[in-house]
Amino acid sequence: MSDNERDYIQSLERGFAVLLAFDAQTPNPTLAELASATGLSRPAVRRILLTLQRLGYVTGVNGRWSLTPRVLSIGQHYSETHSLLDASTPRLVELAKKTDESASLGVLDGADVVYAARVPVRRIMSINVSVGTRVPAYATSMGRALLAWAPIEVVDDVLDATHFEKLEPGTITDRQTLLDELVTVREHGYSLTSEELEQGLISVAAPVRDAVGSVVGVVACSTSTARNTVEQFRTGALPHVLDAANGLSADLGYRS
Repeated sequence: MSDNERDYIQSLERGFAVLLAFDAQTPNPTLAELASATGLSRPAVRRILLTLQRLGYVTGVNGRWSLTPRVLSIGQHYSETHSLLDASTPRLVELAKKTDESASLGVLDGADVVYAARVPVRRIMSINVSVGTRVPAYATSMGRALLAWAPIEVVDDVLDATHFEKLEPGTITDRQTLLDELVTVREHGYSLTSEELEQGLISVAAPVRDAVGSVVGVVACSTSTARNTVEQFRTGALPHVLDAANGLSADLGYRS
């Protein structure tokens, strides 16, 4: 047995698996539904639920379980220990005002991009985006902007874990084509995608760097083909996205 295996706490993994099984489709699952979703036995799920209940993270009524507001404190601790999130808010607000489009901060988590902060505008789009929403890195401007400057081992890990689905007719579904696209992103200094994740969605993203120059997130702005063409959006929104990303990088101590 390796040191990593000896140090691995499986019960902790199972606890998080149960917490993550609560989602929009099953906000109030039964014990049986949680067991089915996690692949754990009912007795194991029951013990985990009772432990989480005692800690205040879940509550159970009439055989159904739900998360409590205490779960939000986990995300709060993340926010409070990451200066990136604090610094991003005024930059995203300014970007949304200048473009009249939603502005977001994205970070890489495995093969996905997670929305870490977002300033929305009232638009009708079929994609439901809020803080914590995950989208596949390979099919998004945010993901490509993050991968373009990531270490090669990170890129390899992400692509190895990626299921290249054709989400829309224009979605890149070939590993080498995506790698070639990342080269283009580095050359241009930003990533722009059109109707690859969702029909009618155009998005542009630029990297945010920390004090030592590492890319730690991306600033992104999105629009609809009903409001803009790709070139209109590139001309109108891209300069503001680059300004916001560069400004946030400076806030974090980066000096080009």
